[in-house]
Amino acid sequence: MRGAVLHGPGDVRVEEREKPTLLAPTDAIIKVTAACVCGSDMWPYRGIETAPGPMPMGHEYVGVVEEIGADVRNVEVGDFVVGSFWASDNTCPICQAGYQSRCVHAEYVGMNGAQAEYLRVPQADGTLVATPGQPDEDLVPSLLAASDVLGTGWFGAVAAEAGPGKTVVVVGDGAVGLSAVLAAQQLGAERIIAMSRHESRQRLAREFGATDIVAERGDEGVARIKEMTDGLGAHSVVEAVGTQESMLQAIQSTRAGGHVGFVGVTHDVSLPGELLFFSAVHLHGGPAPVRQYLPELIDLIWRREIDPGKVFDLTLPLEEAAEGFAAMDERRAVKAMLRP
Repeated sequence: MRGAVLHGPGDVRVEEREKPTLLAPTDAIIKVTAACVCGSDMWPYRGIETAPGPMPMGHEYVGVVEEIGADVRNVEVGDFVVGSFWASDNTCPICQAGYQSRCVHAEYVGMNGAQAEYLRVPQADGTLVATPGQPDEDLVPSLLAASDVLGTGWFGAVAAEAGPGKTVVVVGDGAVGLSAVLAAQQLGAERIIAMSRHESRQRLAREFGATDIVAERGDEGVARIKEMTDGLGAHSVVEAVGTQESMLQAIQSTRAGGHVGFVGVTHDVSLPGELLFFSAVHLHGGPAPVRQYLPELIDLIWRREIDPGKVFDLTLPLEEAAEGFAAMDERRAVKAMLRP
């Protein structure tokens, strides 16, 4: 089969890979309908994060079940499925508490490389969710978004306790940040402030429910948020970048007693203890337990109440995966979808 492989910084190649087979009775093999490039893929692509040799790429996926192991009960051959980027049994105490991404048997699906024609999904019963039927073609992008960015943005908004009467700030205007704006709107937030410097992303943020746009960042961005909130800061802040600057901006934009939901994959982030102590804010985040939200998100998408697939502003055949990476790296695209 064909699949995308990262050979080094800036070097993505689509090449022949061995078609996956069932390795455990709890596995499923899916024929990938659509995959995509994630913002977190940019870390190894840019050489900021070390890739362990040639590395299959991709952890976001939707597709049709082609084969199941003997112990799989929740999905059947022929089902159209959406899966989380973390495989989970969905039965352990951590899963039952709603943190499937930290399942005691968690496996990173991205190790198998979803940017390919076929994908082996471990622990299929606890990882995959079937749609009510075969989706219309125009729903595929939104269902694909549910596999990661929508679920991650949703977790960020939930962790930040976005809801009625709340002012929510979203730091980061990538696909996850934009999804957090959509989530905050769905959760009933009264005011949603998207921090963005890019006109096309500002437009989509407003379409998803942002009431205000703030272009400033860093200390200037914090001052602007304080100015807009009577000097107090926001009730809820979603951090969707993962850098030192974005984390400090998020914490300092939050009022005392407020909540920060951090879902950006952190790199070289060190929080000053004194700042954290006197901020009196709640921090909650980490790898999003997307599986927790998949049934609800699929239902919203299926009933066409939300259209998160709008984050995909570039669609390419799988063979052109390298261009998808380059476009996102150069910020020519918010998010690139790949079709095998």
